[in-house]
Amino acid sequence: MPNVVVWVDIPVKDMQRARKFYEHLLGNPIEELPGSEGASALLMPMGTGSDMDVSADLAIAGSTLGFIGDGVRMTQPSTTHGPIIYLSANDDIDGMLERTVEAGGTIHAPKQDFGQMGGWLALIVDTEGNLIGLSQSSE
Repeated sequence: MPNVVVWVDIPVKDMQRARKFYEHLLGNPIEELPGSEGASALLMPMGTGSDMDVSADLAIAGSTLGFIGDGVRMTQPSTTHGPIIYLSANDDIDGMLERTVEAGGTIHAPKQDFGQMGGWLALIVDTEGNLIGLSQSSE
């Protein structure tokens, strides 16, 4: 079965603040989406290949992580409404929790062991007010 998630937009209030937070958290640059004219959308690119390739660290087998501003859609950052996006911690969930605080976010729920099925999970709140999950396999 092909993966059903192909793109994830994280709503933001301040595009540059969100860019700075996620670049620090993930340790990867975030580029402007071509055609966004610097104000509406950002994209997490891959280090090699075309500018629109997706970082393997964020890919859900080809999914894309984007950031979208208020003027594009009627979405608002939230810790209480909507789905929770879980980002791979790539065996560094403790480092990601530290970088969350360093970059101005907060830890909503510390890492917890959910066993072999879930591995380590934690919840953070980004600088925009979004509840974001972090996931690290138990292997």
